[in-house]
Amino acid sequence: MTFQKQTASDAKPKDSGFVETVKTVFFAVLIAFGVRTFAFEPFNIPSGSMIPTLLVGDYLFVSKFSYGYSKHTVGFGLPLFDGRVMGSLPERGDVAVFKLPRDNKTDYIKRVIGLPGDSVQVIGGVLHINGQPVKREKIEDYVSTDGLGRTIRTTQYNETLPNGRVHRIIEESDNGPLDNTPLFKVPDGHLFMMGDNRDNSLDSRVPGQVGFVPVENLVGRAEFLFFSLDEGTRFYEIWRWPVDLRFSRLFSGVR
Repeated sequence: MTFQKQTASDAKPKDSGFVETVKTVFFAVLIAFGVRTFAFEPFNIPSGSMIPTLLVGDYLFVSKFSYGYSKHTVGFGLPLFDGRVMGSLPERGDVAVFKLPRDNKTDYIKRVIGLPGDSVQVIGGVLHINGQPVKREKIEDYVSTDGLGRTIRTTQYNETLPNGRVHRIIEESDNGPLDNTPLFKVPDGHLFMMGDNRDNSLDSRVPGQVGFVPVENLVGRAEFLFFSLDEGTRFYEIWRWPVDLRFSRLFSGVR
């Protein structure tokens, strides 16, 4: 019987398993960081400004490559470069995440209503783009419940933008503070953004708070929901998921 002596070159370091694990974790983190930075980033909806399209408690993916890249898309707001790389304008009607111009930090999500050079005005609750009223058709009321469990009905419309994009909006009335606005002329390199919950949205109709949004501030386009919980349920409250998970909204597109 013979025995083969293990040489130094044949010996396997005792910590090789640990090293491989570290490498695996490192590359996994690197890939996840790359995907989040250049492809898709998750966001959750904390307010009702985009009801009925998006609800409080929705979780969605935003495609960061849709409009090109800027310091707000991939640079975490750091002054890495100016302008946009491989940039393109959004389409009217897109739902997009952007950095609030007032601080260039806070994430907002609204619908693209006005493109550079457009004129936008709301008259008696009716949106006007370039001097023409936007068609809206009343449909069934939007039904929700308040914190006391009372049923609330809000007037709901299908709104058709000039490019044919149709989306739903809700209006509590046509005489609210934002239902009659001045005429806004969208400057070059900027967008006019509005929420679908027209009487409860801080958006481009409020200069000094939001106002015109620089195209450079775009983060990406909202694509689809991957999770949705009833308002008031925390993501980590897993024991509430069976009751509070909105199954009908899972993996639905944002339009």
